[in-house]
Amino acid sequence: MTGYRQAITDGADIIVKLDGDGQMDPKMLPRLIRPIASGLADYSKGNRFFDLDGLQAMPPLRIFGNAALSLLSKLSCGYWNLFDPTNGFTAIDATTARNLPFDKISNRYFFETDILFRLNLIRAVVVDIPMPANYGNEKSNLKISRVLIEFPVKHARNFIKRIFYNYYLRDMSIASFELTFGIILTLFGIIFGSASWMHASAASKTASAGTVMLAALPLLAGIQLLLAFLSFDIASVPKVPLQLVLREPMGAEIHDMIKSR
Repeated sequence: MTGYRQAITDGADIIVKLDGDGQMDPKMLPRLIRPIASGLADYSKGNRFFDLDGLQAMPPLRIFGNAALSLLSKLSCGYWNLFDPTNGFTAIDATTARNLPFDKISNRYFFETDILFRLNLIRAVVVDIPMPANYGNEKSNLKISRVLIEFPVKHARNFIKRIFYNYYLRDMSIASFELTFGIILTLFGIIFGSASWMHASAASKTASAGTVMLAALPLLAGIQLLLAFLSFDIASVPKVPLQLVLREPMGAEIHDMIKSR
């Protein structure tokens, strides 16, 4: 955070974060910043999972952990097109960085994931950059026991915030109603079905067809609505770079494009 603030103060155009553990090749910097410099993205990050043969160098526990964290990150951050969320090789457009709430972004190991969540809230475009997985004899200070508790809690918090901000506070769409009624119908089907089953079991009776349908239909409808919401959320990944909207003065190329429409 200190480095980001200082880089912005110094007038940087693109800010790169390179971890000091020797796992990231500085020769890849041109590839990392190219999407930002060309105006195609606001933030780029490394992805060690593109080269499947190169993954042999990654410890199996890290492969499993990164895969699990990637799934949680897709839900909480909203970037369904990304993988390897904890990758520390990143670059960000300075105009975009100025709009991030640095005081609210999580520190330490959740930093990379939390900044993705903050980027989604401001609708920034993020891309993955293939990079090799280079591992030596270094030992990680990351404690698995701590992550298993800390990360899921923070992912759940960010997921709730993202859904509330994007689908209820700042905008309302058909997806907002799909999620609301999907949750209501699913919970009703589960609660009513469970209560009916326990009542019938205690009375040693078989539930009637009407009771079964009254529990099954809302449950099936609720699941369908939740799947529809999920499909909408996946399709709503930001596609227009934020830097094109925020940067002043407007570039001649963008100006001509607007005039032609």
